[in-house]
Amino acid sequence: MNKGNILVVDDEPDICSLVKEILEDEGYDVHTAGNGEEADSQRDNIHPDLIILDIWMPDIDGISLLKKWNETDKMDSPVIMMSGHGTVETAVEATRLGAYDFLEKPLSLAKLVLTVKHALERNELQNENLRLRQYGERPIELIGRSKLITDLKEQIDRIANHDTPVLIIGESGTDKELVARYMHSKSERKDGSFISVGVSGLSSDGSSVELFGKDDKDQGHSGFLEQAHGGTIFIKDIAAMDISTQAKLHSALETQRFTRNDSVEPIQMNARVIAATRHTLDEKVKQGEFRDDLFFQLNVIPIKIPPLREHFEDVPELLEYYVNFFVAQDGLTYRKFSTGAQNRLRTYSWPGNIRELKNLIQRLLILGNDEAIELEEVETALGEQPSTRYSDDLYNFNMPLRDARERFEKAYLEYQLKQANGSVSKIAKAVGMERTHLYRKLKSLGIDIKS
Repeated sequence: MNKGNILVVDDEPDICSLVKEILEDEGYDVHTAGNGEEADSQRDNIHPDLIILDIWMPDIDGISLLKKWNETDKMDSPVIMMSGHGTVETAVEATRLGAYDFLEKPLSLAKLVLTVKHALERNELQNENLRLRQYGERPIELIGRSKLITDLKEQIDRIANHDTPVLIIGESGTDKELVARYMHSKSERKDGSFISVGVSGLSSDGSSVELFGKDDKDQGHSGFLEQAHGGTIFIKDIAAMDISTQAKLHSALETQRFTRNDSVEPIQMNARVIAATRHTLDEKVKQGEFRDDLFFQLNVIPIKIPPLREHFEDVPELLEYYVNFFVAQDGLTYRKFSTGAQNRLRTYSWPGNIRELKNLIQRLLILGNDEAIELEEVETALGEQPSTRYSDDLYNFNMPLRDARERFEKAYLEYQLKQANGSVSKIAKAVGMERTHLYRKLKSLGIDIKS
């Protein structure tokens, strides 16, 4: 399982090969670059989680490259410097420029592996703190007034104060973590910690230690379950958890006790467990990839998040909420979606769900200048051909008004029918017509719903 994406930069091929081999054995995905220019290009292409950077290179030295990344706001991942001719002054300069650590050659491979692990852990912790601040700045709420979202809120309100494990099921991008945080905020544990754990970022060897902790001689290491004491632990990508860790989690839920690795002392469990997946877990059980006993424990209270295409009537409210969110968080200029743009986004299929909607809004706020976000701009952002304002086929100014109106209405409703995949109820909501009246209108215009 991939634990992180790492870029190794060194003009010595043997060093690159050695470091690549060692880190790949540890479960990392490793890319290499032989000089500063190549490193700059690779960094933009692969967006590494960590960079290991040599100081002395033929084209541009590592310190200058580090300085360049600082000046261009590209220091969004930790950097570990290494050199065979290091001095205290060089190490201090690298640290001042934001480097996480400084390693001397010849490299101690054990120290390299440990430094990489700690750098990635600290970066993840910083990102989590940023997410916490972002969630903390605004009330945690589920946006929408549709029946699906109203029912979801009511279900969460009913179960929030029960400590029974919960399984959140939803497509990618439905913001399962927001639902988990909303549930936590409604519970009696709201003043306790909310610990978010991404299973896909854990290795099969390290996941048990990171979840349950470890006793190492006189030094103990608390895991995520202990850190969530009195609060909630949210386990993302539960389907990706290895079988042995699944067994230990099942035992902890069963007995409400667990032990650290390499320890026999039981620890009382005091954390609400919320797990999430985009997979059908019972299928994973049939395939032998997920324990049935753990599945039954988690599936006592399943929470299903509807995809955005099933509650499209909430799109206008979501647009307004996230426009205000990015204006407040990123200092972007406020822009308002026009009615035409909103209607187009109501009929869009949203394969990426809420995540896609947020990304679209952020992009439109950053790239656009006008006060209003019009239909053409939205269509371009969605990768569609903007609508032609005066099409020769649709507009004929020499025909009678009644014929012109019918031609437009037919083209308009055929378009809406296509966007809604033939669902008359969706069209009725999108265009603001009563369904019976819409059926009569479609029939009068000669539109065959089935075709």
